[in-house]
Amino acid sequence: MAQAPAFWNNPPDAPGWQARLLSPLGWITAAATARRVAKPAQVRPAMPVICVGNLTAGGAGKTPTVMALVDRIAARGLRPVVLSRGYGGSLQGPVRVDERTHKSDEVGDEPLLLSAVAPVWVARDRAEGARAIEAAGEVDVLVLDDGFQNPAIAKDLSIVVVDAGVGFGNGRCLPAGPLREPVQAGLKRADLVIAIGPAEAQADFMVRRDLPVPCIGAELTPLPTGMEWEGTRVLAFAGIGRPEKFFDTLRVLGADVVQAVPLSDHQALPPQLVARLKADARRLGAQLVTTEKDAIRLNAEDRRDVLALPVRLSFADPAPLDAALDRVLSA
Repeated sequence: MAQAPAFWNNPPDAPGWQARLLSPLGWITAAATARRVAKPAQVRPAMPVICVGNLTAGGAGKTPTVMALVDRIAARGLRPVVLSRGYGGSLQGPVRVDERTHKSDEVGDEPLLLSAVAPVWVARDRAEGARAIEAAGEVDVLVLDDGFQNPAIAKDLSIVVVDAGVGFGNGRCLPAGPLREPVQAGLKRADLVIAIGPAEAQADFMVRRDLPVPCIGAELTPLPTGMEWEGTRVLAFAGIGRPEKFFDTLRVLGADVVQAVPLSDHQALPPQLVARLKADARRLGAQLVTTEKDAIRLNAEDRRDVLALPVRLSFADPAPLDAALDRVLSA
């Protein structure tokens, strides 16, 4: 998707004239989502189903959250599998992602990235995807990626991820604001909220929001890469929900971000664009750097010239999450 309009991040008590003008369309979005989520589930898998989703459009940290869940499930001796819609990919599915042969334009960048840590299936029809996974066997837990507003599969645990820095924006539904559905309506179906961001942002979000479900804080932490970032001149580009978060992470590591290029979420990286980025980096004497998700969309040749900065989720207090997992996985 394109970068979000600035008024989406206005405070709820001052949403802006654009939000007020578009509010009738937001009411239609809210009503449509309410009708959709009220539909009965088409399939109830024999294995536990853990759903990771959000209430807003765009990135909030779902992919790192899915990675963290996969790690915690595997640590319990269980075999997780991820089911994704495959946003940005051409394959309808159900198909199991093969990181050796599939490309991001076939299965989507996030499924391809996740396939390095767990089996991943993509399916436009989530119910058909769940049936295919059960038929294939050899897994114990289904992690549903970005399926919170999709009622096709019965869920045992629903986790809502939120960007602590922007919260739920101006509190309006699309296109008047960033919400896929009203906050209170969505949280009635949630079991846990994970607020992702720096510690101050987590604390501020939790103070400002009176949430009806438990909320825990988490932060995206860069993994060691062997790269000495301090003082390194970089040209950074990112096609994620909030590219500035990636640029800020590089600055915190000490990198000299001489140019930052924000792209639309999931934006394609054609040869012409990459060639321009390479030329700008040479002119500035800078190293090209991007996110793991963006690097997945580069071809093999271009990937050799671009450094990817991997990040993983670290929890301030994972006890509520572990308790929820124990309850579901030991049932």
